[in-house]
Amino acid sequence: MDALKDFLLPPAKSTLAEQTDTLFWFVHGSSLILTIGLIGVLIYFVYKYRRKSEDEVTPLITHNSALEVTWSVIPLILVLIVFGWGYQVFVNQTVVPDDAYEVNVTAQKWIWQFQYENGARSTGELHVPADRPIKLIMQSNDVIHSFFVPDYRLKQDVVPGQYTEMWFNAPEPGESIIFCTEYCGDGHSDMLGNVIVHEEEEFESWLAENSGGGSKPDDLAPEKWGEQLTQEYACQTCHSTDGSDMTGPTWQGLFGHEVPLEDGSTVTADENYIRESILEPNAKVVEGYPAVMNTYQGQLNDEQINAIIEYIKTLK
Repeated sequence: MDALKDFLLPPAKSTLAEQTDTLFWFVHGSSLILTIGLIGVLIYFVYKYRRKSEDEVTPLITHNSALEVTWSVIPLILVLIVFGWGYQVFVNQTVVPDDAYEVNVTAQKWIWQFQYENGARSTGELHVPADRPIKLIMQSNDVIHSFFVPDYRLKQDVVPGQYTEMWFNAPEPGESIIFCTEYCGDGHSDMLGNVIVHEEEEFESWLAENSGGGSKPDDLAPEKWGEQLTQEYACQTCHSTDGSDMTGPTWQGLFGHEVPLEDGSTVTADENYIRESILEPNAKVVEGYPAVMNTYQGQLNDEQINAIIEYIKTLK
């Protein structure tokens, strides 16, 4: 049975996953039993009531009250059981424990960003402590996304203009993948992330190490940090560094060159232009490219933007 579970479902890594799986197996198990029973009765009736001769006439058939009540009441009971059970699982999944640790989640094309109670931030990786309720407060900066962790059996739409919530408790340390399950554009299939579950002490250490609020690591050159930031914020999803054509213009040879704009004018790609393009991407749209980039205002500070500019300068 365990081998069948592992084959059909991802590993159950949250307390809510076990509840969902139990209901899943009840629904499918009872459906399988009913299906086998119905097929068996069908085969039996085909044999028992087959036409035995050319002269045989089908007798007048009225009804059987006991049979009709039976085949109505049994499915009704099963439906009521599934409804009551499913409602209980739904309540457990939606009522957040009072002692839950809160993490703010921001979705945008095509990254997941996380902010913690002490101000620490991470991109693409959600860090949480093991065996502790975690509440996610989610919002979108652009279109509808959907936060889905198969190992936790949880999925919640992330909608622009409002907050949505979900919670989970992962008892054991480990990693699980995050998917976006609402089509959100060209990079939808690349909008992946990971939930990294730490032991409590390890999580507190991670929080302390990442509470700098976006400050440059002391041992990293600005351009190297800029390259790291562009990877964290999935900039390469739209901008190539080798001259190849993507959703957005390439960064190769960009700095210091003239850029043709959609309105027919041109602009020199200097520090001011790149900064403006990061904070107000639709102010100067490059000719031949759609105006689909989202603002990073409030997400990248000046030091981070400067580092990205230094990295772009190196892409000769």
